[in-house]
Amino acid sequence: MSPSRDDLAQLAGRLGAKARELAARYPTGAGSARRGPATESTETAGPAENAELAGRAEPAESAEPGADGDLAAVKSAQELSLLAAAALRLAVDLARASGRTWQELGDVLGVTRQAAFQRFGHPVDPRTGKPMNEAMIPGAAERATQLMIDWIEGRYEQVTADFNQIMAEKMSADGLADAWAQLAGLVGRYEQMGEAAARQAGNLTIVDIPMTFEASEMKGRVVYDQDGKVTGLFVLQKDAI
Repeated sequence: MSPSRDDLAQLAGRLGAKARELAARYPTGAGSARRGPATESTETAGPAENAELAGRAEPAESAEPGADGDLAAVKSAQELSLLAAAALRLAVDLARASGRTWQELGDVLGVTRQAAFQRFGHPVDPRTGKPMNEAMIPGAAERATQLMIDWIEGRYEQVTADFNQIMAEKMSADGLADAWAQLAGLVGRYEQMGEAAARQAGNLTIVDIPMTFEASEMKGRVVYDQDGKVTGLFVLQKDAI
């Protein structure tokens, strides 16, 4: 079934509800001693938001301060991020359906048209006639992010534990340590990473992660085979294909 603007409106309603749930955990002035529900917005909810909020309890009344409340806020923020990602993908699908080009979408997203297609396109496998994205490894972006963190923080044995046989024969834990030292010599210390983006390439799932180093903008790349094992691990120039 093709996506519709009603689908996006309903998703926007869910985003609004989840954002209000998160905001209610940290009311305005939460840094002070004052506790209590957040001030209600004066904005009028649209039909999609009203449908989403129907039957939903106000979270502010049950929000708990302290560690448990903070963890619940992290969970809410994660759910909000997933909803936002779904909304972005749906908005891109609708834009494509209305005739917008990948170049136009790339310009809006601040990436090349190829990068936009690789992230949001629906390439068809000529061998099966099925969309390739349906074959992506579930949770690949999250797994790749954690693997890259393990590499950065020196947990080399954990990184190699995810390698397939071919990769394991090419790269040992000591080899990972040497590779990171060489990278530091070229681009300086690691500073931060951005949001991972997964895409399908034949039987492979490729995850690219923007990474900032002291002297350069790079990207990490983790490649998974069809069994979900790592068959490639790289740190590349930011604009590498």
